[in-house]
Amino acid sequence: MYNEFVKIIAKKYSDKGDMCMDAKYLDFIPKGDIYLFNTGKAQKAWLCYGCHYVPELNAHRFILWAPNAKAVSLVGDFNGWDREATPMELIEGGVWVCFVEGLHDDALYKYCVTQSNGRQVLKSDPFAAFAQNGKDTASIVWNGGSYRWTDGAYMKRRGKRDPLSQPMSIYEVHLGSWKDLGYEKAQYRLLGEALAAYCKDMGFTHVELMPVAEYPYDGSWGYQVTGYYAPTSRYGNPDDFKCMVDSLHAAGIGVIIDWVPAHFPRDEHGLACFDGTNLFECKEQRMAEHPDWGTLIFDYGSNQVQSFLISSACLFFEEYHVDGIRVDAVSSMLYLDYGRGSNFTPNKDGGNINLEAVAFLQKMNSTVLQNYPGAITIAEESTAFPLITGKVEDGGLGFTFKWDMGFMHDTIDYMCLDPYFRSFNHSRLTFSMMYAFSENFVLAYSHDEVVHGKGSMVNKMSGDYDQKFASLRSLYGYQFAHPGKKLCFMGGEFAQFIEWNWQQQLDWMLLDYPKHEGMRQYYRQLNHIYKNHPALYRIDRSWDGFAWLNVDDKERSSIAFMRSSAQDDDYVVCVCNFTPVDYENFVIALPCEGSLNKLLCSEDEVYGGSGKSCKRRIIAKKEPFLGMEYSAKVNLPGMSCLFYSFRPKKEEKTPKAAAAQKAGKKKRKS
Repeated sequence: MYNEFVKIIAKKYSDKGDMCMDAKYLDFIPKGDIYLFNTGKAQKAWLCYGCHYVPELNAHRFILWAPNAKAVSLVGDFNGWDREATPMELIEGGVWVCFVEGLHDDALYKYCVTQSNGRQVLKSDPFAAFAQNGKDTASIVWNGGSYRWTDGAYMKRRGKRDPLSQPMSIYEVHLGSWKDLGYEKAQYRLLGEALAAYCKDMGFTHVELMPVAEYPYDGSWGYQVTGYYAPTSRYGNPDDFKCMVDSLHAAGIGVIIDWVPAHFPRDEHGLACFDGTNLFECKEQRMAEHPDWGTLIFDYGSNQVQSFLISSACLFFEEYHVDGIRVDAVSSMLYLDYGRGSNFTPNKDGGNINLEAVAFLQKMNSTVLQNYPGAITIAEESTAFPLITGKVEDGGLGFTFKWDMGFMHDTIDYMCLDPYFRSFNHSRLTFSMMYAFSENFVLAYSHDEVVHGKGSMVNKMSGDYDQKFASLRSLYGYQFAHPGKKLCFMGGEFAQFIEWNWQQQLDWMLLDYPKHEGMRQYYRQLNHIYKNHPALYRIDRSWDGFAWLNVDDKERSSIAFMRSSAQDDDYVVCVCNFTPVDYENFVIALPCEGSLNKLLCSEDEVYGGSGKSCKRRIIAKKEPFLGMEYSAKVNLPGMSCLFYSFRPKKEEKTPKAAAAQKAGKKKRKS
């Protein structure tokens, strides 16, 4: 098939009556790449499409996919935006081609597309490597830059790591509103240095950047993308973006970016109705429009759309060395009736699952994870759709992780309650363990929870000023001890008091106040304890790493559990009290004789707490509790979270995970 395609193109070029292009250009049209794109197999389509400098010709090549256009010309500041000056030629495969000599970096250009209905529209290059933003939307000539990476050792280490068994504490950031670094606009290079230093000190393992692919409207925060191959020029050029990633890697910080294949905006210069037809969007107009968001939905069954999107994901791993992508709004992709009620077109089996989207996500995950060792993909998915992180060969979608939206909603709803009512809602704390190992989860308190009138994390908490801080410290402690990777949106680590406002920097001056600085120090300590104790991250996917030690004390709204990593001989006990009442002699079960040694108390004064004391060392006694042979009594300050390291007595073997698991299962069945 491929050879036949190449022969067709060659024959087309040999007919000088049909072609006006200079023969010297013909060998520099990547016919094989065009074929791969049209068959849905392209993984690096950016190497073919868009604008590329060809040194052998001292010219720039432009290739555009617009099979239904009547005509296309290249316009820009180099030809006075003259729509007739630089026509492009249509070749087999539905692509238009031209070569232009004399261009330089930073030249502005667009395509003038005469659509199938005869209307002329100026379109940005879908494959542009660099572009304007905001009201100005031209693509920018970029010859690949000159940045030289220094992260070779980091990338080798990444390739050998198993992300599922490693600590992952993610700091979610909106680049434009994190911190004013003294310039009119924050710059990638400055942000890289500042974020690397801050995250390293705080103990974060990863930064997650809200969408960085080019977008026109600031207020979309990047979630309405028009340039799927261009880091936004708001903060610099592509080399500057690379430098930011490199700086974070130098500090050992991984970089995750939000990636948005679920929808795209209607902006005329973008992908919408590109050649006068539904080219990128679904062919059926009703199913092409997102009813809630006013945006358009990709045609995941199109070979070319698959090539376009998968190559976009690969670009950021390949060219920009990112470590992961968080795929936005996966639920809206999976369900044909998402936001539509009964007004949808069923799939071929009569159901509401978008089978083409399922196949696309499987293909995307397989491609990324096979090509980029150590890379991760994360699904923002809010339903019970099965096997989001299951293997593709087993029918799963193939993501590395999934956000646990249930945990987020249950715990926040619980903490919003007056402590008096929490005892009646105890299951909101414990229910997450009924499904905790069904997927590979990230426990995320993201930007979505601190906007649109929802209140900041600290302001969601019930109670007076002091109780709000104590509650948030307890919640964060529970999050870090619970199975699953961790995510915090910027500002949450120091209890930003107002909602996030993308138009201004975080309220860093709050760190001058002891409560806020105490919260930051507490979050910092949580991160460092988390990374230093394999029990808290090694086994996130089975009961071998978790056992309830006190699960049903709803009258006191308190719980206790153990995280375990037998291979590391590491055991951490977490005890939480979600009422403002102090409890003495709170009983917790233990699997064998040993001692509890204090790691952390959220009520310590250094964290802004009351300073109420709790025992630094506790000896387990042979008093059965919750199906285990030993137990201990803990003094539990009001609204607190305690971490203890459990050390078995020397002559004892390490706690048997199987015994703890068995006890936990018995309790759940009862």
